[in-house]
Amino acid sequence: QVQLVESGGGLVQAGGSLRLSCVASESIVSFDHMAWYRQAPGMQRELVASITSRGSTYESDSVKGRFTISRDIDKNTVYLQMISLDVEDTAVYYCYAWDGYKYDAGRGTQVTVSL
Repeated sequence: QVQLVESGGGLVQAGGSLRLSCVASESIVSFDHMAWYRQAPGMQRELVASITSRGSTYESDSVKGRFTISRDIDKNTVYLQMISLDVEDTAVYYCYAWDGYKYDAGRGTQVTVSL
């Protein structure tokens, strides 16, 4: 089972930026894709962005143009660059890895956006 460790969350004012990191315990290109999900209080967990083993990326409509997913293969790390943050982006952000059979997820990192 891969270990995924997220970091980079915190408290930021609306309009600010954060970069989340997800470090995997094994090569990230061994996974079909990796993704960032988020879950706000009382809400379902939702997909934010994903990146395939070939490097193709996807960002959800709610974050498109503000969030960018990327990776550093040598560092086994996936990033989520977030700009123009809004209070509605407040959530716990989770890193996921899909190996073709199952998802593994990290414990999450809290992002709080204040007015």
